[in-house]
Amino acid sequence: MNSTRQLHELGQSLWLDNITRDILDKGTLQRYITDYSVTGLTSNPTIFDEAIGKSGAYDAGIRAKARAGLQGEALFIELALEDLRRAADLFLPTFRATDRRDGWVSMEVSPLLADDAPRTLAAAKAIHVQAERANLFVKIPGTTAGIAAIEEAIFAGVPINVTLLFSRDQVLAAAEAYLRGIERRRAAGLDLTVASVASLFVSRWDRAVSGAALPEPLRNRLGLAIGQRCYAAYRNLLNSKRWRDLAGAGARPQRLLWASTGTKDPKANPSLYVEGLAAPDTINTMPEKTLLAFASQGRIGGAIPEDGGDCEAVLRAYAEARIDIDALAHTLQKEGAESFVKSWQELMELINVKSTALGVS
Repeated sequence: MNSTRQLHELGQSLWLDNITRDILDKGTLQRYITDYSVTGLTSNPTIFDEAIGKSGAYDAGIRAKARAGLQGEALFIELALEDLRRAADLFLPTFRATDRRDGWVSMEVSPLLADDAPRTLAAAKAIHVQAERANLFVKIPGTTAGIAAIEEAIFAGVPINVTLLFSRDQVLAAAEAYLRGIERRRAAGLDLTVASVASLFVSRWDRAVSGAALPEPLRNRLGLAIGQRCYAAYRNLLNSKRWRDLAGAGARPQRLLWASTGTKDPKANPSLYVEGLAAPDTINTMPEKTLLAFASQGRIGGAIPEDGGDCEAVLRAYAEARIDIDALAHTLQKEGAESFVKSWQELMELINVKSTALGVS
C-alpha cells in the first residue's frame, strides 16, 4: 500500500493545495485522484495569481469575458469558478460516496473585505450561488470580522472553509462561530448539515522563527507542536456535550484542516508536516511538490495522540527561548491577510493588463 493510501486508511483526507487550468486539461488532477487518493482541493489568491500569470491557458477566457462586459473582480471570479466547477465535478463521486463529508473544492472571498463582516457575508452568499456546485466551500479568513461573517454564513446555509488560522484560540473561535450558526439553524428548524472546515496554517510558524537563536532540537518543531495542540482542542470539542447534542440532531463536525504544509526549510524532510500531522478526522491540503514527495518517499509512523502528545512541553521550550506564541499567532494572521491582499491586488492588475494585451478595450 502506498503512503497516500495509508494516510487515507488512517482516516485523514488528502487534498491538493493548487488549481490550474493545465492540471485539469492534461488530466493531472484526475491522475492524482486515482493514484494518490486525493479527495479535495483548495485555492487562494496567490495560487490563481501564479496560475494566470504563468500560463496562456486563461487568455481565451479573459478575452471572452472582457468582451462580454466583465472586468476586474467579476471577471476573475467567473474565470476561477470555471476551473473550480470542473474540479468539483471530478470530486463529485467522492462527495456522494462520503455523504458530503469529503470531495470539496474552495474559493476565497476577496481579501480586501477581511475587516468588513457584512460585505464578506454578501460576497460569500454570491459566490455560493454563482458556483452552482454543492461541493464548493467559500473561504473566509478567521479575523475578528471574518468570525462574525462565518456565523452568519453558516446560519444562511453557506459551506465555509475558515482560512488563515494560526493558533488554538483562533481555531476555537472558528469552531464557536460554526457552532453558533448551527445552533441558530436548529432553533429555526433548519437542516443542520452545513459543512465547514477550519484551516490551520502550519509551516509559516517555523519560517517565522527560522532566524531565532534556537537549540537544534527546536528546529522545525513549532508548526507541528501548534498543530498537535490544536488537534487536542479539536478532539476535546468533539467529546463535549454541546457538540454531542448537535451531532445527535444531525449536525456534522467542522473538520480540522492542515494548510501551508509545504516545508520552507530546504534542509527539512519535504513530508515533515504530512508525516507529523497524520490524524483521523482531519484533512491535509498540500502543494503538488509536497504531494509528490510524500507519495514517493513518505512514511506514516502513527497518528497524533488525542491529547496532543508532547506539544505543551515543546511549546514551553519555545517560550523559554523567548518565542511569544500568542503574539506571533496574531502577527502571522495579520501578515497572512496582508499577503493575500497583495496577491489579490496583483491579480486584479494582471487581469487588467491581460485584457488590454488581448485587445479588449
